Amino acid sequence: MADRSDLHPFPNGWYVFALSSELPKGKVLARAFMGQDVTVFRTQSGQAHAVESYCPHLGAHFGHGGTVVGETLQCPFHGFRFNGKGACVRTGYDTPAPPKAKLRTWHLREQNGFLLIYHHVNGEAPDWQVPSVDEQDWTPLIYKSFVLNDHPQETTENSVDVGHFSYVHNYQRPRETRAFEAKGHALSTGYAVLRSLNFLGFSLRRYDLFFDIQIFGLGYSIVNIRLPLFKVVARLWVLPTSIDENRIILRLALRMKKWPTVLGDLASRLMGRYIFYNFVKDASQDFPIWENKRFLRRPALAQGDGPIGKYRQWAKQFYSPTECDAGKSNTELIADTMEM
Repeated sequence: MADRSDLHPFPNGWYVFALSSELPKGKVLARAFMGQDVTVFRTQSGQAHAVESYCPHLGAHFGHGGTVVGETLQCPFHGFRFNGKGACVRTGYDTPAPPKAKLRTWHLREQNGFLLIYHHVNGEAPDWQVPSVDEQDWTPLIYKSFVLNDHPQETTENSVDVGHFSYVHNYQRPRETRAFEAKGHALSTGYAVLRSLNFLGFSLRRYDLFFDIQIFGLGYSIVNIRLPLFKVVARLWVLPTSIDENRIILRLALRMKKWPTVLGDLASRLMGRYIFYNFVKDASQDFPIWENKRFLRRPALAQGDGPIGKYRQWAKQFYSPTECDAGKSNTELIADTMEM
């Protein structure tokens, strides 16, 4: 198994817990998130909330029989009800709620079809947000998810690892189109490559493919894609979320800008699925490498690798001093990383 002992498994930041479509009104959804059991529920008014999965009364799990009653989450064991702030508002016997009957809550934000939860190792409130993007004239969201033995910092680093474009994905002539820029919790860069158009196993021609990359923390990346040959503009999301100390769930999602033609909606959806199929295929080429590589504190970087050192310098902000004190110092890790 890959060795990532130098990386704390749960860096701070915003991470996708689920797609909005997975949580209709009245639904309860429980999952492992950052090494903990977290339950998300949507009230009858449409509000989504994230709370711990175990009832503070006698420990029942909300994900196994918990229900939504109005604006509250009801425990399946004794009928205790909790609001979105974690407060017990009613016992199963209509008696006063015990003072200690309170659930831990997480900051949850819903946008662009995703339910995002903010994780901080010390429980601090978010001091930054992931910006929303325009959805008008874009196709519906399509997505696919994978469970991998990996870490969010490793998968996100892939976006700036220019050197692997040719050797893993067979992209040709990779070149920078937008200089690496880090501002606070956000990072941006851009590249262009030549790629072969394949149909039924035959390589038909090469075309220019442009990536404009925006990264917000280690769990939320947007890759705006342009294929001038087909007049295609697409938006790809790359969304790694830690499940436990060794595994992540990697979600890939895509919307395509609709073509302004009579059949534009249908044609755009079909082209979007074709593009998404190819990018899922490309991403899967990285999986065996990610799952078996070792994270090196002092990599022997070379010219042509891309701004990996700068990326790691930026990434260290998502690890708290508590994690460094525990012997998993990303500050030390980054300081030893050479920049090219």
